[in-house]
Amino acid sequence: MSFERLSTAVSDPLLALMTKFRADPRMRKMDLGVGMYRDATGHTPIFAAVKHAEERLARHQMTKSYLGSEGDLEFVKIVGHQVFGHSRTPGLQTVGGTGALRLAADLLVRSNPKRRIWVGIPTWQNHLPIFNAAGLAIACVDTFDPATRAFRPGVLLDSLSDAAYGDAVLLHACCHNPTGVDPTPEFWSRVADTIVARGLVALVDCAYHGLGSSLDLDGSGLRALIERAPHVLVAYSCDKNFGLYRERVGALFVSGTAVEDARLLCNHLSALARTNYSMPPDHGAAIVRVILEDRALTKLWRTELEEMRTRIKHLRVSLAAHGRVGAVDLGALSEGNGMFAMLPLTAEEIGQLQREFGIYVAPNGRINIAGLTEGNIERFIDALRAVQVSIPRIEGFAVEMLGEP
Repeated sequence: MSFERLSTAVSDPLLALMTKFRADPRMRKMDLGVGMYRDATGHTPIFAAVKHAEERLARHQMTKSYLGSEGDLEFVKIVGHQVFGHSRTPGLQTVGGTGALRLAADLLVRSNPKRRIWVGIPTWQNHLPIFNAAGLAIACVDTFDPATRAFRPGVLLDSLSDAAYGDAVLLHACCHNPTGVDPTPEFWSRVADTIVARGLVALVDCAYHGLGSSLDLDGSGLRALIERAPHVLVAYSCDKNFGLYRERVGALFVSGTAVEDARLLCNHLSALARTNYSMPPDHGAAIVRVILEDRALTKLWRTELEEMRTRIKHLRVSLAAHGRVGAVDLGALSEGNGMFAMLPLTAEEIGQLQREFGIYVAPNGRINIAGLTEGNIERFIDALRAVQVSIPRIEGFAVEMLGEP
């Protein structure tokens, strides 16, 4: 069999951006595209709590034998306690939050091939490709006003009046990617009403727990939904809040269902995991479990997580203090949560930022605020202003700022 009918696959724009950034030789380049936390020096650190847990595993772990398709169920229980306040919610370990989303999509299709999932746009770059790959029909709803930087909850809720019984709706637990604009407690109450009234399934992506307001507050909307909605799937990632990006640590929880229903769904999820990747990698999940099982390590991790959250918030406030820069109003950024914000930049302006200043921004205008430092915010503001002016820029300005590429 030949493969002549295949054409080149479309590259994920964020992964392509990562490749271009790495190839850029300029010393003062800025990566504001890829969603990783960076500290004040511009590096992505390893948590001290993670280092201690790894040392403990190296000393005491006695085997690398298989765990099964469900992965480390003690990890699932203890992470569930962090999210829900108890360890009773069933689930399984997954290959990061992405793996959890894919399993959830596969389950939704397997249980109802005609089901649609309603997705507020903009959303994370990979949400739609994941759902498409699983064969899940998608209904997109424009829920963000770029002019006011406001989430439009009424638009999503009104659109769900057209949802069929059994349809799913994607929700972000906190730190909305890519806008950084989270819904209010009133929205969570209203969307729960709608989900119950129309017999919908909620799929909640919880990828940034603890990076918004606090571990407790970041999960409050999700918990309020679970108290009322009959069927909730929760895709959880430990990649950001434990800094375990390359370890791919996640879980998928089945909540709000009767015990027998939950067992049935977990049975199917285990079978789907078996045919997708057999079993998830253990090392990252074992690190998280060791941290959360130990009171001192948990305290250390929470302290480090709070330092991350506080730094991100401080950067948001620092950006917001610049107010309007050309057509971009940064003032509202102080009210957002998490690492991301969307700026109303044209494709040409995004290209200019990259070519002339070595500043890499996602194609949709999303910036990773944690990619900035106190030392380069002013340079970012100057570049943002420069790409928006109509008068010719001073020849060599970019060279002066960044050095020869």
